[in-house]
Amino acid sequence: MNSRRVLWSAIGAIALAAVIGGAWIFSLPTAPSVAAPPAIAQDERDATVLALKPPKRQRPLIAIIGINDATETTDYLMPYGILKRADVADVVTLSTRPGPMTLFPALKIEPQATIATFDARHPDGADYVIVPAMSRDDDPEALQWIRNQSAKRAIIIGVCVGAKVVGDAGLLHGKRATTHWYSVKELRGKHPTMRYVEDRRLVVDDGVATTTGITASMPMSLALIEAIAGRDKARAVGRDIGLADWDARHESDEFRFTRPFALTAIGNTAAFWAHERFGIELKEGVDEVSLALVADAWSRTYRSQAVTFARAAGAQQSRNGIRILPDEVATSWPAERLLPSVGDRKPAEALDNALQEITARYGTRTTDFVAMQLEYPRHRATQ
Repeated sequence: MNSRRVLWSAIGAIALAAVIGGAWIFSLPTAPSVAAPPAIAQDERDATVLALKPPKRQRPLIAIIGINDATETTDYLMPYGILKRADVADVVTLSTRPGPMTLFPALKIEPQATIATFDARHPDGADYVIVPAMSRDDDPEALQWIRNQSAKRAIIIGVCVGAKVVGDAGLLHGKRATTHWYSVKELRGKHPTMRYVEDRRLVVDDGVATTTGITASMPMSLALIEAIAGRDKARAVGRDIGLADWDARHESDEFRFTRPFALTAIGNTAAFWAHERFGIELKEGVDEVSLALVADAWSRTYRSQAVTFARAAGAQQSRNGIRILPDEVATSWPAERLLPSVGDRKPAEALDNALQEITARYGTRTTDFVAMQLEYPRHRATQ
């Protein structure tokens, strides 16, 4: 079994091991290479959009699958919120089993249906299946359902380390693909016929799409909107979420395990007495994408954890219909540990603001550490 806490705990384990073998740290590069991402030729861009065209319905059906225990927060909620905003497809969040879904590293939700319920309602399957990172890559129910959906001609989209789940479902043989920078070596070792593509945030090959790290689900969602409803619609949604300039360009060398990254993981983990819990008040109508990005970012500092609170028990419904369960019932939160309300901030702006606030509290190295985990391009993170 490949049990893991979706990158976060894996990095922590390596960081703690480095305390014992400290000399290893000094063999790491001091900084990643940072260069302008290479341009993408128009014919390649057109081919990517064409490969993502709806395979079955004029108004596509998009299913986002997760397991109930620790599916990655932003991988799961960001595609849902962006695609629902666009209103160009029917989008549903699924879990393998009944009951709430614990997202990682933050938030708890009520999925809209189980895979069994979905199959009963849609025996011909979805047009697209979005596969986030999960706490285990080999969940038998998830893998079999993904295989079945692929056999029904759904386009399978592995977001971030969700590519490992797609690979374990047997769908990466001989295909071009990518994944989160931290998992590239593992994915290539486990699936040697897969052909890794660098410098692309989104790769599509014969009914299977994969992306780089967590924040890549934002341009991926816009590419999907373009394939369904055209470039103008995708541009409009991009402006609405605060990402007016987007495509699949990526500088892979910008994201790698460096000495500052390792030292920040070690230092922030070791300072356990200074760890903090920050509250986000959960309100009806909150933008689920902005909430996911802010909670995710603050929960990756290794110094803090974001939790939601509400004045009453019971789920609060997000802007686009996700029922979010508060972590705590409270009428207030200590002011010094209360995160600003997400409000109506655009998702990209909400993330940039969160990174700026993390810098103010913990310094630039921790912000870089978080951005590296999110695989968020530095030219965005530092704007």
